[in-house]
Amino acid sequence: MHSAIETWIFDLDNTLYSPATGLLDQINRRMTDFVMRELNIDEAAANAYRHTRWQSHGLTMNALISEHGVDAEQFLAETHDIDYGPLAPSPALRAAITALAGRKIVHTNGARDHAARVLARLDLSDVIDAVWAIEEAGFTPKPRPDATDLFIAAHAIAPGTAAMIEDSSANLAVPKARGMTTVLVTHDLDPTPGDHIDHLTSDLIGFLTPR
Repeated sequence: MHSAIETWIFDLDNTLYSPATGLLDQINRRMTDFVMRELNIDEAAANAYRHTRWQSHGLTMNALISEHGVDAEQFLAETHDIDYGPLAPSPALRAAITALAGRKIVHTNGARDHAARVLARLDLSDVIDAVWAIEEAGFTPKPRPDATDLFIAAHAIAPGTAAMIEDSSANLAVPKARGMTTVLVTHDLDPTPGDHIDHLTSDLIGFLTPR
C-alpha cells in the first residue's frame, strides 16, 4: 500500500494521540459550559441543544452562529482554552510519519490554533506539510461531502493516490467514495467499520511503518 500513496491525510484529535489523554473531554465540557452561559439554560438542556444542532448543522458552533449570532472566533478561543499537558511527543510516531514518502496533511474539524498547539506538543509541527482546520473549510465539517471536496480541491489531491487516516468511521465514507484508501484507527475499541474501511489498526505507528 505505502508505495502507492502520494498524500497522507491525518485526522488530528484521537487519531494522532490516544483518547485517553482526555483532550476532547475538556473541549466538550467547555462547549457545554459555553452553551449554558450564552443561552441561559441548564446542563441537560445545553447537552440536548448540542446533540440536535450537531445533527442539523454539523457543528454546535454553526447553530450558535446562525441562531444566536455567536462570534465564531470567540467560540473557538473559549472552547479550546484547555490543558494540553496530557500530550507528549512520541519519537516513534514522529519517525514513522517523517519516513513516509509524499505529502502529509492534517484535516481536522478542530480549530486552527488548536491544531497548531497539538502538533507542537506532539513534536510534529515540522513534519506536517499543511493543516486544513475548520476555518479553512469555511466551518464546513466532516463528514459532509462538501468538506471533503473543498479539501481535495484546495490541495490538488488525486484521491486514488491518497490515504485518509481517521478514528471516525463516519468520516471515512466520503473519502472512500472519492477514491481514497481509508484507514480506521481503533485505539483497541470495538469498531463497526463498514465496507468503506480498507484498513483497521489499533497501532498507528506500526501501520505507518513499512513491513
